[in-house]
Amino acid sequence: MVGTEFSDDAAVVRLPGDTERALVLTADVIGPLVDDAETFGSIAAANSLSDIYAMGGRPLYALNLAFFPDEQLPLQLLQAIMRGAAQTCADAGVPIVGGHTVRDDDIKFGLAVTGEVALGRELSNRGAVAGQHLVLTKPLGTGIVAGAIKEGTAEGSVTEATTASMLRLNDAALAVGIRHGATACTDVTGFGLLGHLRNILLGSELSATLHVDAFPILPGALELARADKVPGGTRANLDFVESDLDSGGDVDPARMLIAADAQTSGGLLLCMDAGATKDALGELSAGGHQAADVGVLEAPTADKPAGRISLRP
Repeated sequence: MVGTEFSDDAAVVRLPGDTERALVLTADVIGPLVDDAETFGSIAAANSLSDIYAMGGRPLYALNLAFFPDEQLPLQLLQAIMRGAAQTCADAGVPIVGGHTVRDDDIKFGLAVTGEVALGRELSNRGAVAGQHLVLTKPLGTGIVAGAIKEGTAEGSVTEATTASMLRLNDAALAVGIRHGATACTDVTGFGLLGHLRNILLGSELSATLHVDAFPILPGALELARADKVPGGTRANLDFVESDLDSGGDVDPARMLIAADAQTSGGLLLCMDAGATKDALGELSAGGHQAADVGVLEAPTADKPAGRISLRP
């Protein structure tokens, strides 16, 4: 039902003979972003589960996917990573029922997740409608801050805020989106906000305007971007979408980098009617989400075809 055509977050597959539900299938693996092994495992699990939520689904079961240099590092480190993942999955009501481990020179960890969604209720990249607003449910900047964490230059409060954001599951944000009539959704992860939005625009044959000054941004991320401390993946994301951007020449270059920043366990980007946006933001705020209305979807024109994104202050 949903495959790879528009780079959706997960596949949606009809179960033979089942007239009520479909399976949602995904896998995701990342490298360490923080020093604590258990916290890394928790972040990796939240990141993997997010793909199911981004499709409007409910995760059911997970498999560990571990890559580990057991000849260089103690297995207790791997056990701590798996312990963190198990705790996050338990919080989500998702049992880890197995997995696979590969000997590798570098640590990598993630999950293969199976979920479900009611037939016809999946939130794919093809479901957005002109006139809807774009609600982002987490602040941006995890990729930029993670680079500073790895270099040991991130302040403690910046590390704490970024870690807390990555640890947060997207289940509650999805529930708010569904209650307020969201018809399309993606989670902002490796392609950055611009890349994931572009997938929605191509899938739904729309264009968009983003208001960069409205972006929720993690503490320290904007300062790092202005100091040119930006990972190569973020610049690659910006280069990839640049031909589809119109910045009007008056947009802060650092905020453009933030918009392209490759996120880990980022927030959802919900597409919903303008009239529902205020109430949805109120619910998200009450639940502790740093959410914002960041833009609007538009019908394509000759001057602004499908996939085109205007960036404005």
